[in-house]
Amino acid sequence: MRPLLATLPSSFVPDDTALQNAKTSERIRARLVAARQRFHANDNIYTFIHAGELDALTAEVEHQVRELLRALVIDIESDHNTKDTARRMAQMFIHEVFNGRYMSAPETTAFPNISHLAELIMVGPIRVNSACSHHFCPIVGKVWIGVLPNGDSDLIGLSKYARLCAWIMSRPQIQEEAVVMLADELERRMHPDGLAVVMEASHFCMSWRGVKDENALMKNAIMRGALLRDANLRREFWTCLQRGQRE
Repeated sequence: MRPLLATLPSSFVPDDTALQNAKTSERIRARLVAARQRFHANDNIYTFIHAGELDALTAEVEHQVRELLRALVIDIESDHNTKDTARRMAQMFIHEVFNGRYMSAPETTAFPNISHLAELIMVGPIRVNSACSHHFCPIVGKVWIGVLPNGDSDLIGLSKYARLCAWIMSRPQIQEEAVVMLADELERRMHPDGLAVVMEASHFCMSWRGVKDENALMKNAIMRGALLRDANLRREFWTCLQRGQRE
């Protein structure tokens, strides 16, 4: 049987009354397709989820995980250790480790740069957890952020950097794209003259499977604006970061 979404024309505008018998995931997907909105693993789809649907989606995921466990030939009926694993996994994926896909952006009240600060602001290390979208294996690491504000920049509180990091990272993705998404979000909210985002992380898809190299680390650096153009400013950022790593 073809999924409902496959029968929808590209110009379709979803009407929830017409989709009331569809699965929750199909209703959400239909809204995304109708809006021509991308829904890759690292995208946020919060605005396309209606009230009450997140619990229904969790229940649907639980059902599908049960089928996955059965396909792995695990006796979830009589094994006391895995009897509730499907429920726990569904809760974990939707409400915890991948909640950056399903929850709204964190409130980050900005305040004007009244003092006209124009010095480099360093934040980090911020501990982050994510997952590789290739294998859904954990990514565990740290993020450092450098911001060069101007008189027109908006500033955000220290804890808000961590909240934004968690919101971006709590999705399946690859590290190279995650740092770009974080940089984009910070630029959109703060409008700084310069921005740097550095992430260093270990990947369980290398240490837990594959080559099983427990010491391998991946580091990405994004430099924008003045931090990209000005070698002295960039050197100041790296010096501060390295000093903080040693202390």
